[in-house]
Amino acid sequence: MPTIFSRIVAGEIPSYKVAENDRYYAFLDINPVVKGHTLVIPKHEGDYLFDMEDEDLASFTLFAKKVAKAIEKAIPCKRVGIAVMGLEVPHTHIHLIPINKESDMYFSKEKLSLAPEEMKRIADAISAKME
Repeated sequence: MPTIFSRIVAGEIPSYKVAENDRYYAFLDINPVVKGHTLVIPKHEGDYLFDMEDEDLASFTLFAKKVAKAIEKAIPCKRVGIAVMGLEVPHTHIHLIPINKESDMYFSKEKLSLAPEEMKRIADAISAKME
């Protein structure tokens, strides 16, 4: 059975797309810890980041770097934090989170609930900064 992320890539479940190429997809987390919280995934299913082949891991990281640089330009922040947990969805993914303080990355705090219009605005702003 496909993961929720595979269904997002296939267009079966809507998402707020930030970036995409033939191998990777980036979209806003629908339960963000801060505005601009973005998920980056490979389009093929795999459960664990460190099970990826070295070449795939390198290109995945370079794609995520481009997304992070776009987030930095679109969302006021000191830097973009990265988190790899992968327990909630069995599909390799990383979280890119614009941060101004360490607590911005606390996943245990209450998540934001943003209106669809704001989510679209944020996704469009990040997407416009992709190089």
